[in-house]
Amino acid sequence: MFERLISYLDSVRARDPAPRSRWEILLYPGVWALGFHRIAHWLFEAKLYFLARFVNHLSRLLTAIDIHPGASIGKNFFIDHGFTVIGETAEIGDNVTIYQCVTLGGTNPTNGKGGKRHPTLRDNVIIGSGAQIIGPIVVGERARVGANAVVTEDVPAGATMIGLKARSTLVPAEEWIKEFIPYGTPCDDPPCDEQGRPRRDCVEKLESEVVALREELAEMKALLAERAPPVTAVRRRKSGTED
Repeated sequence: MFERLISYLDSVRARDPAPRSRWEILLYPGVWALGFHRIAHWLFEAKLYFLARFVNHLSRLLTAIDIHPGASIGKNFFIDHGFTVIGETAEIGDNVTIYQCVTLGGTNPTNGKGGKRHPTLRDNVIIGSGAQIIGPIVVGERARVGANAVVTEDVPAGATMIGLKARSTLVPAEEWIKEFIPYGTPCDDPPCDEQGRPRRDCVEKLESEVVALREELAEMKALLAERAPPVTAVRRRKSGTED
C-alpha cells in the first residue's frame, strides 16, 4: 500500500511542476478527495449508501470537490486544484488529469430510469479548466479537451478539442490553435513577468495601439469636417433664404 501511495504521488509530481516534495502533494485537495472517494466507493459497492453519502459530503466540505460514491475511478487520477463535480455513473480510466472547475455531468433520463448518464474518460485523458463534459459520452484514450469547452458528443481517441465561446460545439484544435491549452490562455506568452507585473513589451504594444487608434480617429474627424457643409449654408436652407 505504501508503494502504491508513493507511485501515485510521483505520478502527480510528474504532471505538476509546483510541488517541491511528496509531502506538499499530500496536502492537495484532489489527493484527499480521491482518498475519501476510495472509501465512499467501497461503501457504495457494499450497498451502504448512507455511509457512502456521508463520506462524500465530508469530502466535499473539506476539499470543495464533489465525487459521487458510485463513480468508477482508475489509477493515478489527478485533480489539479479542485472545484470539480463528478457524477454517479462516470467512469474514469488510468492516468487521467482534470484541471479546476470541471463537471462530468449527467443528462436527465426521459424514461424515468437512471442508467448510464455520465461521461466515460479513457486512459491518459486531460480535461482543461472549466470544461463541461455532459451526458453518457466517451472521451477517447489520450484525448485532450480544452478550457471552457462544452462537450456533448464523443471525442475520438488522441484528438485535441477546444470549445467555441457562445456555442456548445467542438472544433479540432489544429484549426484554431497549435497546442493544447489547459487554462484557456496561451502558456508560452504570459502577459506578466515572474513577479506578477505586466510585461514591458506588452505595455508598449498596448500604448502603440492606443496611439495608432487616436491618430486614426483624428483623421476620421478631419475627413468628416471636410465633407460636412458649412454651418451658414445649412441655416440658409432651413430658413428658405438660399437662392
